[in-house]
Amino acid sequence: MNTDQFKQLPMMGILRGISVTIVEPLTEAIISSGLRTVEITMNTVDAPVLIQLMSKVAGNRLTVGAGTVLTTEALQSALKAGATFIVLPTLVTDVVKNCVSNGIPVFPGALTPQEISNAWAEGPTMVKVFPVAFFGPTYFREIKGPFPDIQLLACGGVNPDNIQSFFSCGATAVAFGASVFREEWLAKSDFKSISMSIEKLIYSYQSTGEYRIEA
Repeated sequence: MNTDQFKQLPMMGILRGISVTIVEPLTEAIISSGLRTVEITMNTVDAPVLIQLMSKVAGNRLTVGAGTVLTTEALQSALKAGATFIVLPTLVTDVVKNCVSNGIPVFPGALTPQEISNAWAEGPTMVKVFPVAFFGPTYFREIKGPFPDIQLLACGGVNPDNIQSFFSCGATAVAFGASVFREEWLAKSDFKSISMSIEKLIYSYQSTGEYRIEA
């Protein structure tokens, strides 16, 4: 992951529970939407295979990482498969230190001010604030008060109506999963709905021009 490029479009998709059979069309749908960064969670069946396959299909058109990395064993498996960044739901010190030491972008999870401060002290790329659906964008303004330098990734509850608020309140980036990669859409291979939902999020973030959905 090139973190400077990520910050140009600071939005990350979260893929969980997908299957090998849909990787290729799903990858193309994601790329066509304009999104450039996704993670595949390591608690998905055959996650390393999926990471490797998506990376191969995408080439340099999409940055693929691994999420829900909870052990150093999972970390090594993800990196071997080709993951270029690592995301965690909590702070797992051994995993974060390994990534920082080896120059691998890493996003540990935290929620409370103490957890966020502890995670940032380990030197990650950003701290993933999760789950923020119950706190909302204004929580980021409160956190940035005493911690103005901490880079924060908002995860959980981000939608087209509030995405701008997350950024204006201090989020550096946002992540989204089941709200866009819906189970029913994945089951029906409804990649068009997925692509349009991502497009709407990107438009709402950029807030330029007129968003149009083609029939």
